[in-house]
Amino acid sequence: MKSLVKKALVTLFSFVMLTTSLVACSKSGVKNTHYQSANMDAKYQIVCTIFPIYDWVTNIVGDNDNVNVTLLLDQGADLHSFQPTTADIALIANADMFIFVGGESDEWAIDAASNAKNKNQKAINLMEVLKDNVIEEELKEGMQAEESEESEESEEIEYDEHVWLSLNNAIKSVKNITSAICEMDSENSAIYTENSNRYITELTELDSQYKDVVNNATIKTLIFGDRFPFVYMTNDYDLDYFAAFVGCSAETEASFETISFLAEKINSLNAKYVITIENSDKKIANTIINSSNNKDAKVVTLNSMQSVKGSDIAKGTSYMSIMQDNLSILKDVLAN
Repeated sequence: MKSLVKKALVTLFSFVMLTTSLVACSKSGVKNTHYQSANMDAKYQIVCTIFPIYDWVTNIVGDNDNVNVTLLLDQGADLHSFQPTTADIALIANADMFIFVGGESDEWAIDAASNAKNKNQKAINLMEVLKDNVIEEELKEGMQAEESEESEESEEIEYDEHVWLSLNNAIKSVKNITSAICEMDSENSAIYTENSNRYITELTELDSQYKDVVNNATIKTLIFGDRFPFVYMTNDYDLDYFAAFVGCSAETEASFETISFLAEKINSLNAKYVITIENSDKKIANTIINSSNNKDAKVVTLNSMQSVKGSDIAKGTSYMSIMQDNLSILKDVLAN
């Protein structure tokens, strides 16, 4: 599902690196839309591509002003459609640490890390860190395949990129990132370790709450009238699901067959909820409900954290708060 734009970015990356220093020094360069935790004068600079990673790192670093943490994909930019500017590449090139997901959408990030000007830079590819936990993208029964998947035969395995939606993955990632930060700034390693241990305890407790909800659930199947980026979550808790599209799908219109299939699932499961992800217009979900026998079913939203803005962070939005909100929704859905 690589877009032509992403392929072009990979091809032209060498040219971008050559022009980086010029653009970075230009007053007419691209406006900085990054969200930062402290200030650019800190001794160490860590750049994170997406919100969950940024929030994990800020919990590890805490109030230590020795480290500045930058969220690259601010303003609600989506991982799958993000196109780095030369200013972004300049920021990454000089960072002491660069942390990214590492999936198909992050080919540009992998190239950025390999071409960093800071030769001491520590690059962390989460999908490499989590390699034993990474799940192949699944085109499940009833899902509508993208045109590229229907028309192209590819031997390349595509892995689901939404690794952060597993609390188990979050814990493993935090441990790995903590070790790297302690190595980078050894003088403050005790502080980072203490912060990390406290945060991991909170994540572990939330994981236990998820397990309790699922263990006490009446049903254990989710119906998504949307993309489905929660495969890691369902895998953690042995939940089943049916959805309109895979997690990274760019499709926006569901076929008659897909609508009918999911409507029948509402009927057979006597489901009272159809789930969407954030920023959905809910049209597909409502059409599924209206095509079923249960016209009173409700549309609810699980947050996949793919469009969190800096302004949301400033208001207190965190990885934990979103996962707690998702648990509250899940509790209702599974109680049915």
